[in-house]
Amino acid sequence: MFGLGGQEILLLLVLGVLLFGRKLPEIGRSLGSGMREFKDSVTGTHSEPTQTTTQATQLPPPPPPAPGTTTPTPTRENETVS
Repeated sequence: MFGLGGQEILLLLVLGVLLFGRKLPEIGRSLGSGMREFKDSVTGTHSEPTQTTTQATQLPPPPPPAPGTTTPTPTRENETVS
């Protein structure tokens, strides 16, 4: 494998852990997601969001205002209220 022996590979692994030790989980996650996206684009499959995630992100509509109360109208940034 590239002309490297066991000792050289071990030395490279130790140096990698010393240099990137705290960021290894983040690097692994980003490499994994990148490989997954590449695989999906090559095979033409895309993971669709599941039914539970789409239901969880949808919020119910706000309740109607109580009778006899008025809701303030939002103003634009450059508009002054007189």
